[in-house]
Formats: sequence, C-alpha cells, structure tokens
Amino acid sequence: QAQLVESGGGSVQAGKSLRLSCAASGYTYSRYCMGWFRQAPGKEREGVAVIYTGGGSTDYADSVKGRFTISQDNAKNTLYLQMNSLKPEDTAMYYCAAAYSLRGAYCYTGAVIAYQYRGQGTQVTVSS
Repeated sequence: QAQLVESGGGSVQAGKSLRLSCAASGYTYSRYCMGWFRQAPGKEREGVAVIYTGGGSTDYADSVKGRFTISQDNAKNTLYLQMNSLKPEDTAMYYCAAAYSLRGAYCYTGAVIAYQYRGQGTQVTVSS
C-alpha cells in the first residue's frame, strides 16, 4: 500500500528557509506526478508545486515561483520542497501527494489536490 510521510515543517521568521521532505513507499516511484499542496485555516487547498518523476518537469503556483523549488531523489524515493524567502502568508499545513501518470499528464499544480495518494501533512508557520 502506498505511503507518503512528510517531515521538515516548523516555525520560522519571515525571510528564512525550510526544506520539506516526503518519503514515499509501497509503490514504484517512477512515472508519477508528485507534488505539494497546502491548506491554511479557513482557506481552500492550494497546489504549490509538482514534479513528474518520469522526466523531471515541474510546475509551480504563481504565489511561490522564484522562492520554492521542488526536487526529487529517485534513489531514496524522496520528494523535497525547498522554501526560501518565506512569508507569513505561506503559513499552512503542507501535504505531499502523488498520482500515477504514464506520460506526465495531470502533473500541474491545479491537479495536485486531487491526487490519489497523500500524506498526513506537516505544519509550516511563518511569523513576521
């Protein structure tokens, strides 16, 4: 059974950085859309970043472009989200999610909130 486990969240001041990790197990890591979405209290879920493990293509939400970087380590079956220049509005629960994709279809931020597999989330809090 597929399992995604996030780590790396925490509380930081604005302008600082955090790196989230998502360890994947229970399925073949290749040819998947993997990504991150977030949800703040009282707000809708927002797709943040996505990567296609079969080719490395990426997609980012406009709100994080230039500040966040998604990457993967295929040998470790691990997904990362490097978050730089954090802002208070980045405060949210961050979730890792994954869905099988033979050719990279649905590997975009608008779809990540509906991916088949998701983790339990890790909290990110940014203070001003």
